[in-house]
Amino acid sequence: MARLGYIQVTRRCNQRCIICSNPPTERRLSLTMAKHKIDEIKKEGGEGVIITGGEPTLYKDLTGLITYACAKGVMPRIITNGQRMADFGYAESLKDAGLRHVHVSIYSCRDDVQAKLSNNPDSLRNIIGALDNLKKLGTMTVDANIAISKLNADHLSETVKWLTTRHPFIRHFVFNNLDPFMNRASENPEVIPRLHDFELELHRALTHLTSEEKTFRVERVPLCYLSGFEHVSTETRKIVKEEARTIYFLDEKGKSIQDTWMSEKAACCKECSLRDICAGIYGWGRYYSVTELSPVFVDKDKIVKKIRK
Repeated sequence: MARLGYIQVTRRCNQRCIICSNPPTERRLSLTMAKHKIDEIKKEGGEGVIITGGEPTLYKDLTGLITYACAKGVMPRIITNGQRMADFGYAESLKDAGLRHVHVSIYSCRDDVQAKLSNNPDSLRNIIGALDNLKKLGTMTVDANIAISKLNADHLSETVKWLTTRHPFIRHFVFNNLDPFMNRASENPEVIPRLHDFELELHRALTHLTSEEKTFRVERVPLCYLSGFEHVSTETRKIVKEEARTIYFLDEKGKSIQDTWMSEKAACCKECSLRDICAGIYGWGRYYSVTELSPVFVDKDKIVKKIRK
């Protein structure tokens, strides 16, 4: 996998998601500073950059930054909520600037759930429009990012089946379990799922994606809830491969190099055969109960080999 850096270019957004990890502010990065960070990523051996926000399509210098990154050989991607890319002309302008990889965030194939989580009644309609535009443009690789919450935990496989049927060109899926300490999620604790809320549906979704020959990753889910799919845990892959990532935030965190992937664990985790490659859980003791965890006794070496192959 290419070494990637992350740059927040704006904290503005055109949705007000109740599970947002980076709520809107008026902060934005100048194009000069954004280019400087591209140069840093290049100097540090980065092969690509993920441009994010806020909503990066609200960054007025996005096309210029994409063109600059391409010229430097740091291939750009964006993570977008898809709202502005429902405008074909705008989507085409990003392609013309050199963009070839887009991560589209979607919560649910159910209009009411997508609307409630995004606080935008037109959200799903615009996402469909954006995906249709990306299909027409043809040359862009498209990934789907699905944040897991209490509101969509019971129909993850339904959303995945809908996406693979209606938009079969989507090649890769990422499932992010909510970080319960992140901003709006902590303000709306009713949206934070229990691990058992999504265990079966996540397994069904991953099984379906396997049958469709799609690739996928899962973040913030302990390995005892990924039976048979332990090798797709983002944190586990980072631990095994000893990888780090650089993120340029627009707040007081500034430049952050994440090279530690372990989180909290319970006493029973000491007995687990995967304890050395499992990141554990976020928010244990406050949002999660020790009764939700159990040790597993599977062959760790087989999982490590699958990751390294």
